[in-house]
Amino acid sequence: MKNYLVRCPALVSLTALLLAGPLLSCPLAAEDGWVSLFDGKTLEGWTQKNGTATYEVVGNTIKGTTSDGSPNSFLCSNKEYDNFELEFEVKVHDNLNSGVQIRSQTRDSSTGKRKNEQFGRVNGPQVEIEASGKNGAEAGYIYGEATGRGWLTPSDQLKPHKHFQDGQWNRFRVVANGNRIQTWINDVAIADLVDDEILKTHPKGFIGLQVHGIKKGDGPYDVSWRNIRIKEH
Repeated sequence: MKNYLVRCPALVSLTALLLAGPLLSCPLAAEDGWVSLFDGKTLEGWTQKNGTATYEVVGNTIKGTTSDGSPNSFLCSNKEYDNFELEFEVKVHDNLNSGVQIRSQTRDSSTGKRKNEQFGRVNGPQVEIEASGKNGAEAGYIYGEATGRGWLTPSDQLKPHKHFQDGQWNRFRVVANGNRIQTWINDVAIADLVDDEILKTHPKGFIGLQVHGIKKGDGPYDVSWRNIRIKEH
């Protein structure tokens, strides 16, 4: 039997597949170029930068919880990306503002660092996450986190909407291609930004999950993400 296996590559391959079984589950998840950024069990591949919010794995989600009086906190991918398609699901407390950084960086200079902060200030384009409330909100538009520019989405396009479903899981899709950033929420197109300046300053960077800072005595509030995956272009 041992000799027969050597002469029969097809059988050897089949046997290897059967024996490998669970070991093949990770590569299969990257079919068609998609790669999961969250394994559903650990925070491997991520590093927290800024702030003192708590990030933990709860069920099959990454849950971020505010810390009393903390500034903005970010859980950042260790890998950097330039052109890509990003998808994730998110659910946020109605009283908490949040977002997902793309092509973001930390400042190299120690200027502006808070005491005992290991990393410089996170900065770059951010896809806004917030509850719609009664009058709608700016979820899905692009903000320049710590860039000095405020909203990158032009004011005439920054129209409050109610496509974000409060208290529920919402599907986001983000496509970054050169100077163009497009977003969708629950399959509805939200932002279509063309910005040469932000491409010049932030052509590549990490993905960051934000827990917005809160005042002392507020909260605690939480935001959760799941099914985070990316396809590089």
